Amino acid sequence: MANEEVKQKIKKFTDLVVWQQARGLAKQTYNVAMVLPPEERYGLASQMKRAAVSVASNIAEGFKRDTMKDKIRFYVQAHGSLTELQNQIIIGNDVGLIEDDMKNGLLQFTDRVDALLTGLIRASKERL
Repeated sequence: MANEEVKQKIKKFTDLVVWQQARGLAKQTYNVAMVLPPEERYGLASQMKRAAVSVASNIAEGFKRDTMKDKIRFYVQAHGSLTELQNQIIIGNDVGLIEDDMKNGLLQFTDRVDALLTGLIRASKERL
């Protein structure tokens, strides 16, 4: 039994690795948004921050929903917000507001969250 991996019961949304990663993505997104020009405060910077927070928030809200169908709906919404953020990062780079290294770092982070979220949605659908 020493070599067996002990699975930990997930009791709250903060135990979800996907939420932990989404939280980190939100933090990194805020860091990038802070270096955008002041005139983007209510434009791209605001949209990016809202989308990033929405990813983590929808995962958290979905976790507490009673039915699996409802949980999946929120996880899918989180996925939509993640895609929105990816789009904003790419456009920010296209128009010269986000440097290549910042874009690449954020997109790599979104890819990690995307993979975890895809797995959560898939596993949730299997439990449906």
